[in-house]
Amino acid sequence: MCKGLSHLPASCLEKAKGMRVKLSHLADKQDWTHKHKPQEETAIQDLESLLNNKMGLQAFRWFLRSEFSEENLEFWLACQEYRSTPRCMLGSKAESIYRQFINADAPQEVNLDAETRESLSVALERPGADAFARAQSSIYALMAKDSFPRFLRSQVRQEASRAS
Repeated sequence: MCKGLSHLPASCLEKAKGMRVKLSHLADKQDWTHKHKPQEETAIQDLESLLNNKMGLQAFRWFLRSEFSEENLEFWLACQEYRSTPRCMLGSKAESIYRQFINADAPQEVNLDAETRESLSVALERPGADAFARAQSSIYALMAKDSFPRFLRSQVRQEASRAS
């Protein structure tokens, strides 16, 4: 035992030991938090994880809105929803997505190559659950190469990371 503590009553030493145990648990909890927070950070490091993270998705949406390029994300999300649409509603849902994002005068027209647009026109004649798969994949690749790297460097992402 330390010479400086030997003159203290035994009850004080017992209380000090108890406090030491509690403090070590607190330190362990704090270490656990610091060890696990980077996992949230890495979740934002790839687009797929970001799109599956509610807060990350919201931050990405705010970022895209600030750049006036939200249509790619909205199209991707509409395609995700389309995949789970009941078969009897596929036609009307497909037409709605086409009018919103694909048509030449669409309010939120996405940037698709002519070949993908043509394949969509054919697929929409008899729409199946995967009618937008190629277009969705193309837009995902575009977001992964273009807007997502900018998002990672953005102030919006930094603020979202601090908030989580």
